[in-house]
Amino acid sequence: MKQRGVALIMAIVMVAIATVLAVRIGTRASLDMRRTAGLIALDQAWHVALGAEAWAAEVLRKDREDSQTDHLGEDWAQPIPPLPVDGGAVRGALEDMQGRFNLNNLLVDAGTVNDSAVKRFELLLVNAGADQRWARIAADWLDSDTVPGFPDGAEDGNYLSQNPPYRSANGPVTTITELMALPGMTLEEYLRIRPYVAALPLGTKINLCTASAPVLAALVDGGTDFGDADSLLANRRTGCFPTMEDVKATLSIEDFQALQPAISESTDWFRAVTAVSIGTSELTLYSLIERNDNGSSRTVLRSTSTE
Repeated sequence: MKQRGVALIMAIVMVAIATVLAVRIGTRASLDMRRTAGLIALDQAWHVALGAEAWAAEVLRKDREDSQTDHLGEDWAQPIPPLPVDGGAVRGALEDMQGRFNLNNLLVDAGTVNDSAVKRFELLLVNAGADQRWARIAADWLDSDTVPGFPDGAEDGNYLSQNPPYRSANGPVTTITELMALPGMTLEEYLRIRPYVAALPLGTKINLCTASAPVLAALVDGGTDFGDADSLLANRRTGCFPTMEDVKATLSIEDFQALQPAISESTDWFRAVTAVSIGTSELTLYSLIERNDNGSSRTVLRSTSTE
């Protein structure tokens, strides 16, 4: 009788162990299948996004053939609504990055600070509701020397005292997120600044036709008034506004001559933002595209983690 009871208990234990193993194997197999399906979906989304990027380059090529001016009434500036793809959808938009202030323009060729650009950045920061001292700190982050600018600059001595310690860039930046490395920079301040700045090659000009109201107002000391966001949008539906002539009419000859090398009505640098959804997987690709004078384009930088 006792042997029969022991045998029954052993049988129950063996069934329990077998059940646990079966559930574990089944769960792992299910997770492996879901993980594999997710990886396949992301790989598919990546190739769809690259296709959309190539499409954007073709749109920019055709735009250069049709016009030498780039404004928000043109085809390239119209966002693409969700379009069906196999298993999901893709949507996208092109943004003129020269409608923003280029952080690298805080330097001149030799790696020294461009004082007029720093002043423009200070005005932009005020317009954006941020502290204007970030302009001098950012200029020191970029410049090649190790002497802190007066009165708000910061160099390696400041950054090596951070936790963890690090050094200043002492050269051009490739992403605006480097602003977060400035001592004392908060997420709230960064988010105020982010919509109005870009990280482009040194010397790029601001496109008057696409620049936002805060950027336009920061072009010269004392500001330029071409209206708020709503009035700018209304004036830009069919063409460039303000034009070079519009800006010239609002400034003195001296101010316009000083500003003229920094502004234009066309753009060489765009960002394509492509969002792809395949099943439950989503991918957003940020592509920095340079368009040459002949209309051909090349993708300089891709990112799926941050703009």
